[in-house]
Amino acid sequence: MSELYRSNVGIVVFNRRKKVLWCERKDIPGQWQFPQGGIEENETFREAAFRELKEETSVTSVEEVAEIASPMLYDFPKPIAERFNKRGQAMNWVLYRFTGNDDEINLNTAEPEFSHWRWEDIDEAIKKIVDFKRDVYQKMAAAFKPYL
Repeated sequence: MSELYRSNVGIVVFNRRKKVLWCERKDIPGQWQFPQGGIEENETFREAAFRELKEETSVTSVEEVAEIASPMLYDFPKPIAERFNKRGQAMNWVLYRFTGNDDEINLNTAEPEFSHWRWEDIDEAIKKIVDFKRDVYQKMAAAFKPYL
């Protein structure tokens, strides 16, 4: 199964008002998601989560609150599957409490993936996610909502 699914980690960051960090993809304007990324060889999903969060948003002022250690699978649409040469992704999730200030969030990184960000209610975020990720996002939100 592992050869069919790309190992990936999703990252949910929430602020003092219990809103989550929601980012618009630079390559697909109008499509918003949580930060996420591939887990590198010899890297734990927790290590990948912190690295990806920093690489994509510059954020490092976080405390881990919860995680989903059993990967959740979703299938890519055909063009994405062909690009990655994988059927889909196997996603672990990490929930972080943001302990910094909003000015720490900087999307102008070495390899920018996002063009905009905002704080969003998690239920609204789930309604707006692209269809092929929705089931995984709903399951993640159910697990993390008690902390929000």
